[in-house]
Amino acid sequence: LFLAVCAVGIGGTFQYGYNVSIINAPTQHIHKFLNETWSSRYHKELNPDLLTFLWSVIASIFSLGGLCGALIGGSMAIRLGRKGALLMNNVIAILASILMGISFPTGLFELLIAGRFLIGINSGIGFCVQPLYIGEFAPKHLRGGLAMGTSIFLTGGILTGQIIGLRQETLFFSPLELLGGEKHLPLLLSSSCVPAFAQLLFLPWFPESPRYLLIDKGDELSCAKALKRFHGSSDYRREMEDIQRECFALDGEKPKKPWQLFTDRGVRWQLITIIVMTMGQQLSGINAIYFYATYVFEQAGILAEKIPYVTLGTGVCECLTALSCGLLIDHVGRRCLIIGGYVLMTLWCTVLTFSLTYQELYSWVPYMSMACVFAFILSFGLGPGGITNTLTAELFVQSSRPAAHMIAGTVSWISFFTIGMLFPFIVNGLQQYCFVVFLLECFFVAAFIFLIIPETKNKSFLEIKKEFHKLNFGRNA
Repeated sequence: LFLAVCAVGIGGTFQYGYNVSIINAPTQHIHKFLNETWSSRYHKELNPDLLTFLWSVIASIFSLGGLCGALIGGSMAIRLGRKGALLMNNVIAILASILMGISFPTGLFELLIAGRFLIGINSGIGFCVQPLYIGEFAPKHLRGGLAMGTSIFLTGGILTGQIIGLRQETLFFSPLELLGGEKHLPLLLSSSCVPAFAQLLFLPWFPESPRYLLIDKGDELSCAKALKRFHGSSDYRREMEDIQRECFALDGEKPKKPWQLFTDRGVRWQLITIIVMTMGQQLSGINAIYFYATYVFEQAGILAEKIPYVTLGTGVCECLTALSCGLLIDHVGRRCLIIGGYVLMTLWCTVLTFSLTYQELYSWVPYMSMACVFAFILSFGLGPGGITNTLTAELFVQSSRPAAHMIAGTVSWISFFTIGMLFPFIVNGLQQYCFVVFLLECFFVAAFIFLIIPETKNKSFLEIKKEFHKLNFGRNA
């Protein structure tokens, strides 16, 4: 099970995290490339406004690709199977890497834009299908911990991108320094093919999702073989019985389309829940924390050349809390961790608002601000950062799950794009008081989860569906 999660994650959400962070390091080099390409092509200087526009397109086209990937990920999982969709997804990643890698030698920045769009599609599909696959082959008593592989590989991807993308002048070691320099920029941008090849090498050794094989394909023999591989020849029968009960309850019901979920009263509150949680995760203020991190570290007296390492520490924090959450989730439960995470984030937003307001009054206040930055990231990773995707996989039965992941992925990417567009205006307009907006958002999401979402620990998908039955059909149902 552990090796299966690793094989799935390396080409799944790892790609999402890696490609979000890796583009930040070569910003200056890409600006130089755009200027030189434009000058050699049109024999005139590139207008600064047009340069800003082209850079914005390169950075943001990834989100548009992610949205497209989320919209097709569920359909691919139904047609090709969960494992088949992930394997096919690597072809997109390899093509994207080739386009980005050859854009610099050929002097065609359009290839860089196309490559970023394709790697966005790859990330969107991976973000949709990976938790779907893991949630379906994991036994219910380990489902939470294994599903946290989605968050662990995502944060691991972000951290890896931060390390590899460090500029040469900030590094004291040489192996990773090679990718931080300008002459190795094509290698840096095409490095997404490495996790893609790794998944193509390792994932074929693992079976298809047992639930997909039995419920969607009706292949009981292959399902039993897959369960034996995943759970062992002595413990697979319990899981087999659980899948058979779900198959009997669905009575041949075909996988639903996303728009069908919006008209299905039986999943109304599950759908509202994943939309609220997904938006809450993206709009929680984590982006504001990262934006303010450099300013806070400067105010605390950290030297400018040391700040990249301290910023790297934030990535390490998020990665460690994802690992901690994976160890705790099946013991403490989903509700406790995600509600606790949002409540703590509300607290740190409050403290950070005051500390940023009085940053210059006392010498110790900047250090309190720095502590709040790390505390907020720890709280996010321990709760909303990982459990949101876990719950999305748990709240739906087989026929609704792929469509639910498509909807959740679409909401996530739209929210990601929206906060990217609106965030600068929020910060410029409210300055340090922008955290008041985020603390209110965190508080209301915590209240919603407390009132609506039942505990799903150690429960089958049918049992969780019954928990929502009264909410969907009334208390007397």
